[in-house]
Amino acid sequence: MESWNRMSADSVRTHTPDGVNRRIDERVEKCVRHMAEQERSAISEYLKQLEHQWDLNRVVTVAASAVTVLGLVAGAKDGRGWRVLSGVAAGLLLQHGIFGFGPLAELVRVLGARTRREIDLEKFALKALRGDFERIPHEGGPLARANAALVAAQS
Repeated sequence: MESWNRMSADSVRTHTPDGVNRRIDERVEKCVRHMAEQERSAISEYLKQLEHQWDLNRVVTVAASAVTVLGLVAGAKDGRGWRVLSGVAAGLLLQHGIFGFGPLAELVRVLGARTRREIDLEKFALKALRGDFERIPHEGGPLARANAALVAAQS
């Protein structure tokens, strides 16, 4: 089955196995189909939850930083092995920051973490379902239409 999510190409998706990308896309598709049967208020509530969902970069950053701090604190008491762990975690975080992917990203990706772009794609689909973009007037000048579009994109 070909994915509907062709617009969300980035370094993380490119370096993630197709099966993992497909599983994440299927979860989003299932959710959007479920929300299509719900009231507008339920869609709004779920959109609030999505606003607080951590993206892959945040998960990788927090996890690697926590392991680095843990290794430094434990290394101060128990020796070199813990400091090596800190160095490895910091190196993996550096790799992720430079290349946009790496072993940590692969790990949290397999666990279901999504990129910010993937989360935003789901939010956009749900906002369209909710009817946010029907408020954009067809009449009026370009400025009025642009302002209405910006307001709709924020809601």
